[in-house]
Amino acid sequence: MKRGITVLLSLTVLVAVAYFTASKWAIRHETIAFHDPARDNRLVAVQIAVRRDKEMQANAGMIKLPVAIINHGNTVKNSEYSFLANAFAARGYLAISPQHDLPTDPPMVTKEGELYVGRLPQILRGVANIRFAIHEMQKTQPNADYEKVTMVGHSMGGDISMYFAKEYPDEIKKVVTLDNLRVPFLTDGKFKILSFRSKDTEFKPDPGVVPDDDECEKAGITVVNTSYQHNDMRDTGPDAAKSSIETMLNKFLEDNSDTTALKPVPTKVPDLLTSNPGPVPLPGPMPLASNPTVTKSATN
Repeated sequence: MKRGITVLLSLTVLVAVAYFTASKWAIRHETIAFHDPARDNRLVAVQIAVRRDKEMQANAGMIKLPVAIINHGNTVKNSEYSFLANAFAARGYLAISPQHDLPTDPPMVTKEGELYVGRLPQILRGVANIRFAIHEMQKTQPNADYEKVTMVGHSMGGDISMYFAKEYPDEIKKVVTLDNLRVPFLTDGKFKILSFRSKDTEFKPDPGVVPDDDECEKAGITVVNTSYQHNDMRDTGPDAAKSSIETMLNKFLEDNSDTTALKPVPTKVPDLLTSNPGPVPLPGPMPLASNPTVTKSATN
């Protein structure tokens, strides 16, 4: 009887310690407003998520925090992907989510037949935001690894992520996209790519964006075909979608093998695909569309 009471008390103490430890070492969230003097003091607000214990270790010079840049979809707030930010922070990353578009920005003008359907100006703006945010974060949190970052993005944010990786491949550790539709995957095998694809009748990738299975296997690209809709892949989506994405993401981040040794990740969601359309050509100046249309969808 006494032994049972002792065991029960010990378990109670352990639970209490675990509770207070979890509270003390919870993930810290902060919003920081930067202004880019090179672009008329453009506001580049970033939301960060980081584990307090890992941040303290980094500040003490014990470790360097790996960095994940999380890019939102068109007209969606950077705060709407907290499930991804928390997933990375829980694994010890410094998660940085820049806000790419502002209420004062003109609406996106698109035209079929143009490169990335005329989205290049917004993509380039996103790339500039990322580079500026990284530069400023080096001052705010110098004890993080900004030389090789993991680039993450949903929809338009995925296109920004892939374009950034094309322009600065030596600064990329891994790429994760959620239903990017316009910028083709990179297939040179310099880093591993994980992409979640929706089963959405409205949101379809342009031809050549997602590589075929053989190219994916050679290039270290894992494509997960899900049963979810395009806009399910953010905080407002169903818990089942977010949970399955987190599960696959954790497996992907745990795999530190060389890209040539990458194998398909087991999953219960629909088929895994792998593919590659080849390098994206560098575009010249973009002429204004003769018959422009304003994008109505939130995240395409």
